[in-house]
Amino acid sequence: MTLQRDLKRARIVLLAADGRSTRSIAKEVGVQPRIVSLWRHRYADHGLEGLQDKPRPGKQPIYTKTTDKRILKLLDKPPPQGFARWTGPLLAEALGDVDVQYVWRFLRSHKIDLVARKSWCESNDPNFTAKAADVVGLYVAPPAKAIVLCVDEKPSIQALERAQGYLKLPNGRALTGQSHDYKRHGTTTLFAALEVATGKIIATHSKRRRRVEFLDFMNSVTAAFPNRKLHVILDNLNTHKKNEDWLKAHPNVQFHFTPTSASWLNQVEVWFSILQGSRSAAPPSRASSSFRNTSMPTSTHTTTEPSPSSGPRKRSVNAVSKAAVSLSSDSGY
Repeated sequence: MTLQRDLKRARIVLLAADGRSTRSIAKEVGVQPRIVSLWRHRYADHGLEGLQDKPRPGKQPIYTKTTDKRILKLLDKPPPQGFARWTGPLLAEALGDVDVQYVWRFLRSHKIDLVARKSWCESNDPNFTAKAADVVGLYVAPPAKAIVLCVDEKPSIQALERAQGYLKLPNGRALTGQSHDYKRHGTTTLFAALEVATGKIIATHSKRRRRVEFLDFMNSVTAAFPNRKLHVILDNLNTHKKNEDWLKAHPNVQFHFTPTSASWLNQVEVWFSILQGSRSAAPPSRASSSFRNTSMPTSTHTTTEPSPSSGPRKRSVNAVSKAAVSLSSDSGY
């Protein structure tokens, strides 16, 4: 449509340059004589720029950038007393002269979510770059014939007992369900070592997570890899530090520490997250011992392998750990 419009205006100017009359041009181009006069005068006064449309003011917007700044400024303030967070209606009410629908449109356009919350912990370790490079280097270019392990513990895992069973609906369908009431059966600490190259997990549990429990677990880890050089990635928990005597007794083991407040560099944290999610979706254990048996290998220290008889509903820990490695690799480790 714009091209046809411009062609008509150009023809008017060219025909006028040939000395044609206004009525003659109007008849040939197929427009009113007043239109021919308009563009002849516009071209005479402004040249080619005169053949362009003048900017139209249009409808004045009800809300301006000042309104947007008011919304942002309000979001920096705490919500009214008695409310945990801002909502669209609360913002509109506080502004007084802004429609709630505009508030929602503004929030969506700026991808501001009033419900979702994100948190982060920034590392202030002065040696962050060197430590991070050391850990990432083990992931992307591990030493030849060496084993790279990510080790950590997950404390205070609760074992809750809930009544559960099947609920039969009038249409004959049966749904699994559980009671909202529960009984506590204590807590346990999960120790885990993720072999980065294979995704296999060595795991055990303990009621406590002192230095003695940590070193007991490390003894089991070293026993699983006899005569192999082990590079172990750890966070800066106090029980992981100051273990020089144990390291002297195990010269084949070298500890590598993540920067402070940067345990996310430890890939076993991804496995913990996947494990926690799978446990939340699964039927609850009856007791702490049941939790341990279903969450980890049945023996105290073992490397998990898929079980052909387990069936599709029982995912092995090894399968979850491989997913953890895959996810962490996709994350840019």
